[in-house]
Amino acid sequence: MTTTSELTHTLDADGQIDPPAPVRGTIKRLLAWIVPANVSIFLIWGAVPGILLPLQVQGLDPENKAANLAWVLTIGSVAAMLAQPIAGALSDRTRSRFGRRAPWMVGGALIGGLALVGMALANGLVQIAIAWTMVQLAYNFAQGPLSAVLPDRVPRAARGTFSALSGLGLMLGAIGGQIVGAKLAADIPSGYMLLGGFTLIVVTLFVLFNPDHSSKQMVKEPFSLSDFLHTFWVNPIAHPDFFWAFMGRLLLYTGYFAVTGYQLYILQDYIGLGDNAVAMIPLFGIVNLAAILVSTLVSGPLSDKLGRRKVFVFASSILVGVALVFPMVAPSFTGWMLFTVVAGLGFGCFQAVDTALMSEVLPSAKSFAKDLGVVNIAATLPQTLAPAVAGAIVLASGGYVALFPIGIVLSILGAFAVWAIKSVR
Repeated sequence: MTTTSELTHTLDADGQIDPPAPVRGTIKRLLAWIVPANVSIFLIWGAVPGILLPLQVQGLDPENKAANLAWVLTIGSVAAMLAQPIAGALSDRTRSRFGRRAPWMVGGALIGGLALVGMALANGLVQIAIAWTMVQLAYNFAQGPLSAVLPDRVPRAARGTFSALSGLGLMLGAIGGQIVGAKLAADIPSGYMLLGGFTLIVVTLFVLFNPDHSSKQMVKEPFSLSDFLHTFWVNPIAHPDFFWAFMGRLLLYTGYFAVTGYQLYILQDYIGLGDNAVAMIPLFGIVNLAAILVSTLVSGPLSDKLGRRKVFVFASSILVGVALVFPMVAPSFTGWMLFTVVAGLGFGCFQAVDTALMSEVLPSAKSFAKDLGVVNIAATLPQTLAPAVAGAIVLASGGYVALFPIGIVLSILGAFAVWAIKSVR
């Protein structure tokens, strides 16, 4: 009988735990395919909550758009926060000839596409909220297992490069989604359907071209509801490095999404672009993407070469904090453009290295997907809290300017949280 450890891990030349060789092809094929896989999912996260959903909500009630958007995004993000750890735990325990992750990735993409069709047909705020919640649940059931590909199947020596490519795909999707969303703004229902169909095709191709080892003979650990519920608590005493990595991501994402979650409305009302805001988003997106590309392609391989992670993640958080200063002191086209460039450099560096850092502080090799799902709460929880908190701040202050100092403080605190990690250089 093949055991879990024999099936999923070997030792490299330095005695470090490594996954086995791919079923077919080489690790380079997996490295190449992670980019379009992440692009396909994050196109949705860039286009829908960033452009299409705000426009759909605005069309129902322009006067209360900020409060209504906060309500819809918050409900959906609560679902996302819960979905990833649950999806991770289920995929860790899945036994099939296609492996542990593939059924959930394809199934999540299929159901998510159907939920986007529901959004296209929705004509009221409650219908939109229900459909968006289903979108969040389904695509997080695909995204959680996809994130486990790194510790499951990538050698430690290549994890910085894989993390860089994964982060590149993420940011290409998120920024590209803003561009695509702006182009599809005139026909929101068609945009939803096109995005859902594209993601289903790409995720299915990823699974077909990168087959995983069968998990049928893997030993299934006894399930404990108590142990699973405890995973939602990141214990700073038992796993201090995991805790600090979690907090670093949580703080940076909260600061960043408190601002960018309202990008369309900020551009319309705070920067003063009005009806031209949608048309200008592709320009900002392209500039942001260029900065991210440069930063990502340099940071990931350089992190592998130097054998260091923390300094890159620390610097990236500081850069995002600095970027938020520009629109705060200069609410203009130039101020937002400077924010776009500097935040792109910072976030590109962060996405390139942070996933590799996370993979090296996970508590258990037996539950990679579940633990990464918990880590991803640090990305989804800000999207839960930030819209509600940001909406309250905007309504209380009568404007968007108060969002920026909060984002700056949180980003800098995130940088110092990462510096507290001891086991990773």
